[in-house]
Amino acid sequence: MERKSFGNMQCPVARTLERVGEWWSILILRDAMHGLTRFDQFQKSLDIAPNMLTRRLNSLVESGLLERRQYSERPPRHEYVLTDLGRDFRSILVALNSWGNKHFAPEGPSVLLVDSTSGEVAEPIMVDRKSGKPLSLPEFVFAPGPQANESMIRRINFARERAAAANDGAENAVGQAEAIEPAAPVKAPRKKAAKKSA
Repeated sequence: MERKSFGNMQCPVARTLERVGEWWSILILRDAMHGLTRFDQFQKSLDIAPNMLTRRLNSLVESGLLERRQYSERPPRHEYVLTDLGRDFRSILVALNSWGNKHFAPEGPSVLLVDSTSGEVAEPIMVDRKSGKPLSLPEFVFAPGPQANESMIRRINFARERAAAANDGAENAVGQAEAIEPAAPVKAPRKKAAKKSA
């Protein structure tokens, strides 16, 4: 059965999953962040079948997260190094590590994020760069972007309506959409018109 492609969906989460939504891909990126670069290193770390590892590495190269570099001519061998796009995935891995420690490590954490100088354990949170505030409800909500289509706008407005109803203490907030008193709908910002050449 052919896997459904998320590449043409507007949702940035779906588009991200199109590139790294398979668990081997995320674990390969994790190991790459730890400095592994060679096929045998990934295989030993992950205990993954060679054909599966080949497919996942090729997919990550095609998606632009890894770069394939030849380090031996005879025999020809390659290593796989993170690109800027791949290194930017580090914040996602940090969040996954923190979430896993919080919810799925009853015996205690096995991997911690620490200050490299002091050794103090860090507590990762997502904050707004401008204000420094944590990105939590109800202060921060999703809004349609300039390229949002009607389906995306409806989905986001519905989520805001449910959140508003929950914040107001409404009962049965998970009921039908028409039963919810709508919050002020958010319209996508207007696209800038292209300048006409003289």
